[in-house]
Amino acid sequence: MRLTRCQAALAAAITLNLLVLFYVSWLQHQPRNSRARGPRRGGAAGPRVTVLVREFEAFDNAVPELVDSFLQQDAAQPVVVAADTLPYPPLALPRIPNVRLALLQPALDRTAAASRPETYVATEFVALVPDGARAEAPGQLERMVEVLRAGGARLVAAPVASANPARCLALNVSLRDWTARYGPAPSAPRCDALDGDAVVLLRARDLFNLSAPLARPVGTGLFLQTALRGWAVQLLDLQFGAARQPPLATAHARWKAEREGRARRAALLRSLGIRLVSGEGGRLEWFGCSKETPRCFGTVVGDTPAYLYEERWTPPCCLRALRETARYVVGVLEAAGVRYWLEGGSLLGAARHGDIIPWDYDVDLGIYLEDVGNCEQLRGAEAGSVVDERGFVWEKAVEGDFFRVQYSESNHLHVDLWPFYPRNGVMTKDTWLDHRQDVEFPEHFLQPLVPLSFAGFVAQAPNNYRRFLELKFGPGVIENPEYPNPALLSLAGSS
Repeated sequence: MRLTRCQAALAAAITLNLLVLFYVSWLQHQPRNSRARGPRRGGAAGPRVTVLVREFEAFDNAVPELVDSFLQQDAAQPVVVAADTLPYPPLALPRIPNVRLALLQPALDRTAAASRPETYVATEFVALVPDGARAEAPGQLERMVEVLRAGGARLVAAPVASANPARCLALNVSLRDWTARYGPAPSAPRCDALDGDAVVLLRARDLFNLSAPLARPVGTGLFLQTALRGWAVQLLDLQFGAARQPPLATAHARWKAEREGRARRAALLRSLGIRLVSGEGGRLEWFGCSKETPRCFGTVVGDTPAYLYEERWTPPCCLRALRETARYVVGVLEAAGVRYWLEGGSLLGAARHGDIIPWDYDVDLGIYLEDVGNCEQLRGAEAGSVVDERGFVWEKAVEGDFFRVQYSESNHLHVDLWPFYPRNGVMTKDTWLDHRQDVEFPEHFLQPLVPLSFAGFVAQAPNNYRRFLELKFGPGVIENPEYPNPALLSLAGSS
């Protein structure tokens, strides 16, 4: 039977449609990533690493040389240069598809994805490359990948042959205590953090699962976050070259970069909740409140400061201010002949460990009411607020008939002074608050007073202070710590 021309055309069309349907069905069964992103593994299949350049100064840098050096090793090398805003002067980057500029600050005319750095990375690994580095040999990134894939560390790093090559450090980050402590690395070349210039390689999913993956300074922010998670970095015996025309070559450029770097570091540490950094040599750097700033927390509600709900204790800068204020106030009282003693939670902290309770937010002292007239500052506070020559503020508390000494006019961390007077052998006062420990007590606890270490100095305390504390708080209070209002938040429930 002969086919007509029309039948032949119809058969051809049906065959073509079947082929198209077969191809579409086959394509839909391929892995999504291989269709959307292209090959990711193996040297012949394309680069496995994206070079990500984040740490550079817009006003003076060697980023074009850095980018060119990696492209010379592999013309297909993906490179992302990340900046908050459009760099000025403009960067002379090659206009090719695998080199991209990512602007991280949101803008009205860009999509949300445009400001997310992970949008620009399609490879399994990312190499964070600092300004001033250059690739000088083929396969450097691949060798780093192989070490990382072999296991043992979540990050690998190669030093840059600069004036400040990377070295290993130990790093302990305590969110509860708001602190970061650096020290010598006991197991180098595997360590918690690096100091100095290095190319750092890690999996893209690890980097972009950090809360602030590209916060600057990159090294500071990256290792604070990875050390907190227990991720080790391995420093390799592999070196990247230094730029042939290094950035920041003039004294003015270096001064400007150092100034802006210090400001960025301070802002980063504050944003990540770090208030105290202990350096490798024991040097302390403070990034919290001071006499010139408000304290780190707001008004306390229900005797439970906000930081306890965040599973943190009193910021170390606040504890420092409380210790300084307590030492100063005690010195003034002793010089004036005012009898005083550690009260309430402050006595409890002294009995437990010779210091302020680590989640407390003020200091309490009892004083003899009849001695108030001996102290010039307290006499002045009777009439109104007094700022003394050291900047401490003495005043009558608005909550009742007692005195308060604030750290400064700006910073309201304070010591409360509670005036007691004897009546029939019992110490009483005129203002009572709704605290369990706010009760009368026999005067014999104050006859005599005894010295007790507290907050870095020796203060006066009731004799037999264990019985005194158990009278106020209940049996076993020294051995069984608890938050001030366990009905709202208990120590056991927060841990």
